[in-house]
Amino acid sequence: MARTRQRWLPALLIPFALAIAVLLGSVQAGATVSLPPKTAEEILAMIARTEVRAFSGTVEQTAELGLPEVPTSGPGIAPGAISALEFLTGSHTARVYVDGPLRARLQVLDQMAERDVVINGGDAWFYNSRDNSATHLTAPAKPTVPEKYEPRMLPPDMPTPEAMASRFLAAVDASTEVTASESSTVAGRSAYSLVLNPRSTETLVDSVTIDVDSETGLPLGVEVRANGQAEPAYSLAYTKLDLSTPDAELFNFTPPPGATVTEKVLPVKPVPSMAMPAMPVPDPAVAEPEVRGPGASVTGKGWDSVISLPAGSAPAELTSNPQLSQALQPVGGGRALTTSLLSVLILDDGRVYAGMVPLERLQSAAAAQ
Repeated sequence: MARTRQRWLPALLIPFALAIAVLLGSVQAGATVSLPPKTAEEILAMIARTEVRAFSGTVEQTAELGLPEVPTSGPGIAPGAISALEFLTGSHTARVYVDGPLRARLQVLDQMAERDVVINGGDAWFYNSRDNSATHLTAPAKPTVPEKYEPRMLPPDMPTPEAMASRFLAAVDASTEVTASESSTVAGRSAYSLVLNPRSTETLVDSVTIDVDSETGLPLGVEVRANGQAEPAYSLAYTKLDLSTPDAELFNFTPPPGATVTEKVLPVKPVPSMAMPAMPVPDPAVAEPEVRGPGASVTGKGWDSVISLPAGSAPAELTSNPQLSQALQPVGGGRALTTSLLSVLILDDGRVYAGMVPLERLQSAAAAQ
């Protein structure tokens, strides 16, 4: 299967750098349906050939990672503040609209409130109805569609099953067993199921199941299971899906009357992208330490990979977020966040380690440096 291999997003940046903090609730696949049998290779080929570039729908996500409940209000927590941890527990629902790689809209549905992310070319709006605040990002140069258009080109970090599935599939190699499973229905559409089973005994991940639309090859749902956990640890799937092109007006945003607007200019990226609060996916091609950003490095291979950040380079949320501070547990030499799919180790000297591995592996990696 021909596809561009993607580097796994650093384990820290996915749960903790949710600038748009988006998504989502648990949607189990529907009843088994009768479809012509396909091999895993044939299903992978369907995904590679999908030509869906415009759609709208409702997506739901649930996270059952074993995290303790954390407060959303109290001393040190600003009213209406959004914590990354909020999206690592419980269920969330969002509406998503996409029209090619340059136009997208995401509406996160909160209780009695709504958060919107609207991307239209070089403009992006982030709006929170709870406090009627908006941030407007503009690009210094007008973005253009590449001369050679690829059908699967969508906004790069849209929080959709397609985006999450692409991260996992980009990591498939000899470290992963890929099989076809029973077909089912998702969002009222018949789907083939593809199962990824890590061959590693070190990772916390038991399996990843991707439901693929039998007609278009578009991934409709992703379910991640953790070792020793009966229910899925993380799932993301459509409950409704419309493959027609959304109304162009959906990508035009005007702040409501009285809204507080903050203007910012993007210094580098010509097209704003959405940070997807998904689980990190390792790249099995990485066998040696490799620089991933200022001071960041990766050790190990595939599902066992560990990312490390030197003192002073960790995201601010690791040190300043009061909800996170209450979720961390004390360990020798520092503090740790442990979940069924992800571990993070923050040492007293400021170094940080994270990966889809047990805490003990992070401690071993820290001791070796």
